Amino acid sequence: MNSKLSTIIVDDEALARKGLEVRLNDFVDIEVVATCTNGSEAIACISKLQPDLVFLDIQMPGLNGFQVVEELSTSGCVMPQIVFVTAFDQYAIKAFDIHAIDYLLKPVDSERLALAIEKVKHYKAHAKDTAHKAKLVKLVSEVTGNEPAQILAELANNSPVSMSTYSDVLAIKDVGETTLVATKEILCIDAAGDYMCVHTSSGTHILRKTMKELEEILDPKLFLRIHRSSIVNKTFIDKFGNHANGEYYLILTTAKELKVSRSYKDKVKQAILG
Repeated sequence: MNSKLSTIIVDDEALARKGLEVRLNDFVDIEVVATCTNGSEAIACISKLQPDLVFLDIQMPGLNGFQVVEELSTSGCVMPQIVFVTAFDQYAIKAFDIHAIDYLLKPVDSERLALAIEKVKHYKAHAKDTAHKAKLVKLVSEVTGNEPAQILAELANNSPVSMSTYSDVLAIKDVGETTLVATKEILCIDAAGDYMCVHTSSGTHILRKTMKELEEILDPKLFLRIHRSSIVNKTFIDKFGNHANGEYYLILTTAKELKVSRSYKDKVKQAILG
């Protein structure tokens, strides 16, 4: 695998292009893949080659360096790291305002160039680490059922990542068949004697379990007990209120109304209103 930083030089002055290219050839981790003479050529070349790094002159005929960056940012192509190169230091503040990695004055000093390349390498390594970490956190989140923020907090504290014990599906057996119902699709569950009626948008399933058993396997971040005989999926709650007689109720997004018992009303109110 090529570990070198693919690099494009953009400058309308031939001598400046060649001088920078010669200096960059001294860096084993830099590979100059193209040179461009103006902004339009640079945009086409960057879009095609998708380099890691661009040394970009600011003052050029036609599109200047800032306009090149603006065009790239709206084109949808992957933005390379930008090091601006110019003879005029009054552009420095604007260069950093648009998040350039660095800003070099002509004629480019070799030591200053080396510092700029170190910045680029550091930024690239950190960006890779951040992207890799994000992918791992997403994977761990899917496996454990925990929120990414919780996982990051556990990692930051050198704590073991906790596993969620809550099920993503309910296995409902009926006359020799087993139906797997995704818990996120459950609207609500209510008791009917020794059975539970599991309501989804596509129909109702009958499950032989107790409310206590269901509470142990359903994620409390998603499901809320509202009555001794009812559990509701918070995702589908549309309204919470009370009737003139003082009874509390929920209305789901399906327009189904559910009674909230007095012993659960404060818990329900806190869960919904925060």
